[in-house]
Amino acid sequence: MKIHAWLLAALLALPAAQALADGEVQKLITPADKGRLDKYEATRKDALEEAKAGTPADVAELDNILAGTTLAFSGFDMVGDWQCRTIKAGGLAKLVVYGWFKCRVSDDGSGWMLEKVSGSQRTKGRFFDDGEKRLIYLGSFHVAGATAKPYASGPESDQVGYAFRTGPQAWRIEFPAPYYESKLDILEFRR
Repeated sequence: MKIHAWLLAALLALPAAQALADGEVQKLITPADKGRLDKYEATRKDALEEAKAGTPADVAELDNILAGTTLAFSGFDMVGDWQCRTIKAGGLAKLVVYGWFKCRVSDDGSGWMLEKVSGSQRTKGRFFDDGEKRLIYLGSFHVAGATAKPYASGPESDQVGYAFRTGPQAWRIEFPAPYYESKLDILEFRR
């Protein structure tokens, strides 16, 4: 019984902001989204190749966003307000870089939750550990004025992506094969 009490105390002492790596994401992820993550590398490569046909200014911006190495999420506090913008690579328009909007990350005690709170295209979802330098995001796409559906409501709203920390106050999520418009969406964040 003492071991169980000790384990419970240790779990309660963990920082609440850390996403838990307990296999929960594998229980929640839809087969379609698991397939998108399985094909992430190939999808990303194709999308970025197509994006090279964008305007020189947008291509330079995309190169800047993707430059550098990724950092560990340990010790990083995502909670708070962020500027965020979407970059659409490949697909209908080869490359589109949108302006900055507002996003918010909160912690409900079981991990980080993201909500894009301005702009016409929005997302709301949760992060899960996937190693030291990558998180998995499961979310729901919706438009401004509509309520976000719960994740796993269907392919038109379900979103999946990998999050990468890119600087002291910067990170991004890459969404492979989103339902609408592009082959790869990137949601970039800065303070």
